[in-house]
Amino acid sequence: MTAVFSREYAAPQGEIESLLAQIWADVLQVERVGRHDHFFELGGHSLLAMRMVSQIRQRLGVELLLSELFANAELTAVAQVLAQAGRSTLPDILPANRDEPVPLSFAQQRLWFLALMEGANTAYNIPIGLRLRGQLHVQALQRALARIVARHATLRSRFAQHGDEAQVLIVAAEDVLPLQVQDLRRHPQPQQALDALIHGEASAPFDLERGPLLRGRLVVMADEHHVLLLTLHHIVSDGWSMGVLTRELMALYRAFSHGQPDPLPPLAIQYGDFAVWQRLWLSGEVLQRQSHYWQQALAGAPALLSLPTDRPRPARQDYAGSSVEVRLDERLTAGLKALSQRHGCTVYMTLMTAWAALLARLSGQQDVVIGSPVANRTRSEVEGLIGLFVNTLAVRYRHRGRAEHRGVAGAGQGADIGGPGPPGPALRASGGNHPPDAQPGP
Repeated sequence: MTAVFSREYAAPQGEIESLLAQIWADVLQVERVGRHDHFFELGGHSLLAMRMVSQIRQRLGVELLLSELFANAELTAVAQVLAQAGRSTLPDILPANRDEPVPLSFAQQRLWFLALMEGANTAYNIPIGLRLRGQLHVQALQRALARIVARHATLRSRFAQHGDEAQVLIVAAEDVLPLQVQDLRRHPQPQQALDALIHGEASAPFDLERGPLLRGRLVVMADEHHVLLLTLHHIVSDGWSMGVLTRELMALYRAFSHGQPDPLPPLAIQYGDFAVWQRLWLSGEVLQRQSHYWQQALAGAPALLSLPTDRPRPARQDYAGSSVEVRLDERLTAGLKALSQRHGCTVYMTLMTAWAALLARLSGQQDVVIGSPVANRTRSEVEGLIGLFVNTLAVRYRHRGRAEHRGVAGAGQGADIGGPGPPGPALRASGGNHPPDAQPGP
């Protein structure tokens, strides 16, 4: 990886700098890190910063706030902060008692509530398609998928309501439907048929109570051309999870097609263990502190963004939207990276600040709240799990007339990393405190 700015290499000094340099090298995938190197100049961004914080917590036992990283992201400065940091107070995530009911996580609780209110909603389907070229060992592929379902208990989830409490039921791996195979080799219009299958798989609703919440279809286009269609419900998955699923599927298929055993290490915890841990941690004083912070941060925030649209906003969200792709050329991208690094920001933060300024101009509102999705995988133990961890962070921008980028970047930086201590699902727990007409994402 090539950094926009190059610095003369100076070897890390002391135990903390040396260990921190190892962590940065692992997270950033660079050969070496010097004591004067800058995390964001080496290619770091918010997602990698969270992984780095998780590794520091695991290997050093101390807590690094993102605000401290953004204040000065040079390795020596971060090492000095760590030398003075207190011990992490976050409890470990441990396997829960399998004889006790499994609770929903806060994110699952929200989607379950929406399912009860709205019924089956295909807006929460997560489809993925993999085009497979070459000779395919179908039985090995089926075994690989079955192993993933057995490995990740959340993929075998069913949801039930018992009075005022919702519960997760985990069924046996054998009860999950096998991979369906569709042969289009003799179809007169195979591509049109494939397009119809892709649309049908992506738009077919899930029954959260009966399951399964994962379905797969293997489409045979030719002897050495297959398309694997997988669809999961968002309540058991997220974007990060699809990467985990794809990597594990490739590793398992490679092993099984060569007659080798499962190469994946066993999982230390399951998603249900995280849900139990989350509810134990986010309670009492911690919940009160997080809730108070967000109530203060969003006090007086506008309920709606009044954009001059050419159609009226529907009374009820119907999900009939679309997207417009915008590509930034290489020169502009390099300029944005350099600008962001000079101000200690990520490119995402810079672009989001510009987006907020545009929305403020179009709406005529100086107070803008933007929902920003965050991976929410702040613990190294959950990086390899399939499950719903993603959350929506409310980022508030208050524009006070024209401002230089330096000031705007600082405002965006503060908004992006605000929060009391280690990030938690505060907006989930205090969902009733949203503005009345707001429709936050999943």
